[in-house]
Amino acid sequence: MNFSFPPYGLILFCIFCTALLIQLSYYLGVFSRLAFFRKKKAENNPTPPVSIIVCARNEDDNIVQFLPLILSQDYPNFQVVMVNDCSFDNTGDILEEFARKDTKLKIVTIKPDDYYSHGKKFALMVGIKGAEHDLLLMTDADCRPSSDQWLRNMASHFKGPNEIVLGYGPHERSAGFLNKLIRYDCFFIALQYLSFSMAGRTYMGVGRNLAYQKALFFQKKGFASHYHVLSGDDDLFVNEAATKTNVDVEIDHQSFTVTRAKKTFKEWFRQKKRHVTTWPHYKTGDKLFLGLLPFSQFLFFAAFIALLCMHFLVFIVLGLFAFRFLVQMLIFNGAMRRLNEMDLLVYSPFMELLLMCLYPALALSNAFQKKSKWT
Repeated sequence: MNFSFPPYGLILFCIFCTALLIQLSYYLGVFSRLAFFRKKKAENNPTPPVSIIVCARNEDDNIVQFLPLILSQDYPNFQVVMVNDCSFDNTGDILEEFARKDTKLKIVTIKPDDYYSHGKKFALMVGIKGAEHDLLLMTDADCRPSSDQWLRNMASHFKGPNEIVLGYGPHERSAGFLNKLIRYDCFFIALQYLSFSMAGRTYMGVGRNLAYQKALFFQKKGFASHYHVLSGDDDLFVNEAATKTNVDVEIDHQSFTVTRAKKTFKEWFRQKKRHVTTWPHYKTGDKLFLGLLPFSQFLFFAAFIALLCMHFLVFIVLGLFAFRFLVQMLIFNGAMRRLNEMDLLVYSPFMELLLMCLYPALALSNAFQKKSKWT
């Protein structure tokens, strides 16, 4: 029986198998940490004083809806520092009204300057300097806590060597394909940064739900090393300040902060373009780990299609593809349960392929775009 194969077929099959092994190492070695995570029940969790920092620019509608949920957190000692960053709507008046009713609210106002423009990092620095407490919890003005236990859950991790706590900030569910795509993208990003953190390799966090010590912020000289980068007040700071032992994660459903998803593809694409500008500034090792995953995805699917077109070991190739799919669904099932995103499971294979095409388009678009300001 002749088992000879064309050389290029064997090469493609080796590429296919290598990419598969890389994919499995991520899913079984890293992402499984989130998928099968079991939170330990701790007694006598600490409740240290906390300052919640929120930057707002023209957010009057969101403040009316979400600030009461922040001020009503079930926690013994905290303040809310609202940074009114050059707003020209009713943000200032609304904040003043809230401050008259609740002494926990502190307002810091930044006025427009004709000679100096700034981004969100400057507003955050002003808010941090105005915070009374050493523990800082960050969120955005368009985010709402999922419960009155948000602050308690996040603050409970500040014990031992922990200086940074990573949380999850999902998007609201609504009808339509775009909403599912945005939420899947948010989930997959969280699957990566939370799982890698659990594995002792923290590389980022999201500013919608992120806590750290003020002392750590000043020890790292704030955003000085990446102040020139438009984004990165969250991920670049965490990438610089995190160690193997000073980070913990919180994924209880009551600890989430929920934000509205963009309503049009154009708005979301513009937002994603701004977010991906921070990736080149990550540590070299983190870039290699993160870049290897999408590169192996591309090789895997490209080699799979080519092998099927060549009718090369079809049943073996299909079997390996099915095995990879089953492993992925097993991990996604566990991780989506923990992040309360189970409705996305059935769409995940298609979303994966779509985002594989979208991210190169984002990178290419950024290469030809001028720098913009935070709005």
